[in-house]
Amino acid sequence: MTTTRRLAAILAADVAGYSRLIERDEAGTLAALKERRKVVLDPTVARHHGRVVKVMGDGVLVEFGSAVNAVACAIELQKQFAAANEGLAEDRRIVLRIGVNLGDVVVEGGDLYGDGVIIAVRLETMAEPGGICISGSVHEQVSGKLEADFDDLGLCEVKNSSKPVRVFRLRSGSHDAPARPALALPDKPSIAVLPFDNLSGDPGQQYLPDGIAEDIITELSRFRNLAVTARHASFHFRRKGVSLSQVARELGVAYVLEGSLRKTGDHIRVTAQLIDAKTGNHIWAERYERQKGDIFSVQDEVVTAIVNTLEGRIVAASAASARRKPTASWSSYDCLLQGRELCNNSREPEAVPHFARAVAIDPEFVLGHAWYALAQTVVYENSADQAFLTGAAAAARKALALDSNEPTAHWAAAMAAMFDLRSVDAGRHFDRAMALNPVDTQIRADRAQWLRYCGRLEEALTAIDEALRQGPFAPSWFWCVRGEILFDMQKYGEALVALDNVTEKKSRAMFHVAAAQAQLGEMSKAAETRQALMQRWPSARLGLLPFIIPSTRQECIDRLLHGLRKAGLPE
Repeated sequence: MTTTRRLAAILAADVAGYSRLIERDEAGTLAALKERRKVVLDPTVARHHGRVVKVMGDGVLVEFGSAVNAVACAIELQKQFAAANEGLAEDRRIVLRIGVNLGDVVVEGGDLYGDGVIIAVRLETMAEPGGICISGSVHEQVSGKLEADFDDLGLCEVKNSSKPVRVFRLRSGSHDAPARPALALPDKPSIAVLPFDNLSGDPGQQYLPDGIAEDIITELSRFRNLAVTARHASFHFRRKGVSLSQVARELGVAYVLEGSLRKTGDHIRVTAQLIDAKTGNHIWAERYERQKGDIFSVQDEVVTAIVNTLEGRIVAASAASARRKPTASWSSYDCLLQGRELCNNSREPEAVPHFARAVAIDPEFVLGHAWYALAQTVVYENSADQAFLTGAAAAARKALALDSNEPTAHWAAAMAAMFDLRSVDAGRHFDRAMALNPVDTQIRADRAQWLRYCGRLEEALTAIDEALRQGPFAPSWFWCVRGEILFDMQKYGEALVALDNVTEKKSRAMFHVAAAQAQLGEMSKAAETRQALMQRWPSARLGLLPFIIPSTRQECIDRLLHGLRKAGLPE
């Protein structure tokens, strides 16, 4: 069979929630898909001069000679599918996710292979239901040639690709693209804190305004009469260029706080403004000129102003007393922000030294000790080095001794106890952390993992689904937790669907992907995943797993070991 190469634009699409649709009504779903392909897909592809390469159950692969034609086809497909869904019940709608890439492909017979195809498929998994993601190479070709706007998501890690890919997402509302439905407003004042702009002229200082905004979110979440959007949801809109009304609609809030920070030497200027998203009116705005050591007073003043503005029953003294001044040292706080930024990007091994410096500078810094503990638990999870678990437990104890009402300290103590197989202690600290900071979905997701390790699988699945529903744009590691829970429930196909949403190349996810593939008899895929896993973590061995998976149910560990053994992981 002749094999050739050529440059092509590849459109990959699949049906969001396909497993759910099949489970509800297999015959009806398959009939509806067949009809959509006949009435919508095939004619639309033909109009844009494409070729359907293959149809794979819930997915389709289409080749185009032009990137412009490929994206125009993707937009029309989403428009046509949305129109076809009108009047249908929510659980009967067929909604596509689409990815488009321009790259080199291998042609063998009528089929296509290679990186050009792989990246298109991965972009499709990154798209939201009803959405479209395109690569940077496609964006260069279509820019200015289509009436469509795209949000730059930056360089993203793409599964099975050695290099990150620049990803763009079709903007909601652009060219009649399907928009995310508005979330219902809660029955109390609701607010989203957007990432503050960095006006310092140094991109390396971005962690500073990000850290300030993140701390304001944490402090506002202490007030039960306010509903505060989680960090991962509000930070999703960094540099998106969308209107504040759209941000509020997608996050389900009535108010938005935005601001900026400029640092020049030891001098810091912070601006903040509170906006009524419905009217666009500025309710409150302020500018603060401070030396860097006084940044904590700025946070206090911003929190107090918001609380007093949105909830008049809370007095200023309450807002001030709710916050324990984190540290007397600017240098210690700066180390915390740098470390926390690394943790937010899954780079905990690099973060550990920053937290160590933070607590060395100020041994009384509660958050420094708490984050030092959290980072060390993640390093332990990926290395099985007992020294990190011992260090995490010590740091968590110190944080609690300094402030037993700090939610991050209880979160850290819960994680250290969980990996140390002290299940009861872990549960007690998770419950306390959630009571003190109910808005933090990361605590909720980690608690779901603890429930899984306790063997309370139905509760665990409910908990992680609540974390995923609590706000849009959840971190992809939430899907890792969901996939692992489903694996323990022996729902291997559903586990793979969940794990496919994990964009980062994390060894923990790869373990369960390989094992699930092996349990389903997909041996060639399992071998490929195991090989990638060994490249990522050369020391991976079956004998290490029981030490880094703190499950109290041996049968769950044995099931994972059995799957990995079938996939060929060394003993």
